[in-house]
Amino acid sequence: MKTSYGPVTALTVTGLGEPGGPEYGAALAALYTVAGAMNAAVGPLEGRWWVEDSRPPLTVPRTEWRWHLHLPLPQAPEPGAMEAAREAARPSGAAVDRVQVVTFTEGECVELLHEGPFSEEPLTLAAMEEYMKEHGLVHNGPHHEVYLSDPQEQDPAKLRTLLRQPVRSAATTG
Repeated sequence: MKTSYGPVTALTVTGLGEPGGPEYGAALAALYTVAGAMNAAVGPLEGRWWVEDSRPPLTVPRTEWRWHLHLPLPQAPEPGAMEAAREAARPSGAAVDRVQVVTFTEGECVELLHEGPFSEEPLTLAAMEEYMKEHGLVHNGPHHEVYLSDPQEQDPAKLRTLLRQPVRSAATTG
């Protein structure tokens, strides 16, 4: 359940709003349009989620959720490739200027495969939280999801999402 993750280079869009909402949809369109213009092999869609609120994240209205959506790249693009892809994709009408190339490292993480609808993720997250508590670990970054199946899949039994939480020792200050 504990692993290390990064560094990863990805096409990235940052936004605010509920999954499946208009902002989220525009971000997805921009990501995939630029990836297509780059003719880039990309990994599965990933999302890093957080709230800027003192309440527990799942109690905050989804319209206030913040996120980075990522399409991992096998390597950093050649200089100028991103700019050329944006220009090539601009006629599509997608918000291509929002797409950035970002490299990030999460370090030590707790992760667990969630199978089933997104609405049942809190059960898997609770198991992760229990593991963290038992092993003296605390959150050390945004909640991370890797969508191993199409997020638009209508059959909940076919949904597979890798849930990942960057962690550090509770004894470490920071």
